[in-house]
Amino acid sequence: MRARATVAILVTACLFYLGLIGWHGVVLLGDDHWAARGLGVGVLLLPVVGLVVIARELRFGRESGRLAGLLATGGMAGSGEVAGSGGAGEAGEPVLVHRPSGRIDRASADAVFALRRAEVEADPADWRRWYRLAVSYGDAGDSRRGRAAMRHAIALERDPR
Repeated sequence: MRARATVAILVTACLFYLGLIGWHGVVLLGDDHWAARGLGVGVLLLPVVGLVVIARELRFGRESGRLAGLLATGGMAGSGEVAGSGGAGEAGEPVLVHRPSGRIDRASADAVFALRRAEVEADPADWRRWYRLAVSYGDAGDSRRGRAAMRHAIALERDPR
């Protein structure tokens, strides 16, 4: 619930600033100089782009959470934890090790990642495996590839063909 409150505060702040930027664009459109009017048009495009980015990120977060819920309820044999990609796991399955600081040990994240990658290679059409791979990418510190894997998991879950 705390994460949702944080997101709501951040989105509200972004919308406020986008509104201010849009207002300045409108003011610039009312200027007598053509350069200022052109700048006003450009400034008015910024809130539009910002709104598209915010909407896309909110949809990504909602869909990722939905998949986490599906995995937690429907699950998959031996799926381990939903939030993390390691957890207690099955016998012989690598486990994520946390340092005293709370950070994940890189070697254990790499071991779990290797297992998740092998699972995806064995069954690339299963969204659950892609979801777990995406979490493993995040644990290993590669958020760009993790987001791409999560987008793929979302697409697979929507249309399994």
